[in-house]
Amino acid sequence: MAGVILLGVFVVLLICGAPIAVCLGMSSVAAMLVQGAGKPIVAVMSVLPRICSASSSKFVLLAIPFFIISGNVMEKAGISGRLINLAEKCLGHIKGGMAMVCIVVSCFFAAISGSGPATVAALGLIMIPALVKAGYPAAFSCALMAAGGAIGVVIPPSITFVVYGSIADASITSLFKAGMVPGLLMGAGLIITALVIGRKCDLKVSPKASGAERLAAFKDAVPGLLMPVIILGGIYGGIFTPTEAAAVSVFYGLFVGFVIYKDLNLNKLSDIMVDSCSTTATVMFITMGASLFAYVLTRARLDEAIENVMLNVTGGSVVIFFIIVNIVLLIAGCFLDSTSALYIFTPLFAPVALQLGIDPIHLGVVMIVNLAIGLFTPPVGVNLYVACGIGKISIEDISKGIIPCLVAMLIILLLITYIPAISLMFV
Repeated sequence: MAGVILLGVFVVLLICGAPIAVCLGMSSVAAMLVQGAGKPIVAVMSVLPRICSASSSKFVLLAIPFFIISGNVMEKAGISGRLINLAEKCLGHIKGGMAMVCIVVSCFFAAISGSGPATVAALGLIMIPALVKAGYPAAFSCALMAAGGAIGVVIPPSITFVVYGSIADASITSLFKAGMVPGLLMGAGLIITALVIGRKCDLKVSPKASGAERLAAFKDAVPGLLMPVIILGGIYGGIFTPTEAAAVSVFYGLFVGFVIYKDLNLNKLSDIMVDSCSTTATVMFITMGASLFAYVLTRARLDEAIENVMLNVTGGSVVIFFIIVNIVLLIAGCFLDSTSALYIFTPLFAPVALQLGIDPIHLGVVMIVNLAIGLFTPPVGVNLYVACGIGKISIEDISKGIIPCLVAMLIILLLITYIPAISLMFV
């Protein structure tokens, strides 16, 4: 009965348009009240603060606010414009080069922000008009930027990997290593897609930059390019943990913004802190609601029932298991944010994966690539709405433009799913 109430209230609130954190939290509370029928309400609800505190106070989650602040600092410090200028000087003279610039810079900025929507917001204001000016249709330009932003949750450092690692008790460092090649493959897939679409368009190219211009652009972008080197080099070199790396990235970003580029001031710093606190609060609110949801699932033994059903359905086949995982997460990604989806589905998929001999790191990469695709999939793809706002087009138009990008990403997803070496070669 509690399981029916849990899922029923969740679906009703979701259909009514309630925030996902509210859907998760309220459905969990309703189910807990049903489970504790006949007991004093104080006794039933006393578990709420303990679960919320335990789920949001893990040390590994401390990396999330630091990476959020770091991404906001580098965005306000002018790093995005300098990265775009460097990529344009190197690739702008090639036919379809502007699309390549969009994806290459998305990969670089993803290694700074760790967030899909942040990547779209930081780069879209410059890249979307530039793509349209180069000859790409407005719908495809916005769609390509939205899809490129999704790489931000796959290429390390990724906030989503931190969340998965905290749930599955997996090594964040190993997850970061595993995300590198899949993220680059996603970028390559989008570049090929853009070049194919570009054949049908009257594309314009920029004049070829001289060696001196390229060198000047490189020198200007070096402080920004060093940020992912410092973060990932420090983690992989064993100098500091991912959480410590996140803190280091904040101080480095402030140094670049105030001392080197001098684009930051106290007013911008105030805005950065307000935006970062708001984003962090949203993530933690979702984390607490999703933890309550997972707790009720466990209490109602729905997780065991789902695990048994999956084992029976798969019949021990890894191929069938991943088909189920991909279908479920592609659908869930259309309606849920990645944090909520990870908290709901990781406890369900991870035990089955272990019994089938699947590496938890590989499972994490597959799950997160699925959820990255969800960032630019209608009707609730966050990246789509950010890109629509920047490009001033409707969600219907961008949904048509996203189809080629979606096809390319699904091909990459299949490769990552069934060739574990792609994810695990550096782990």
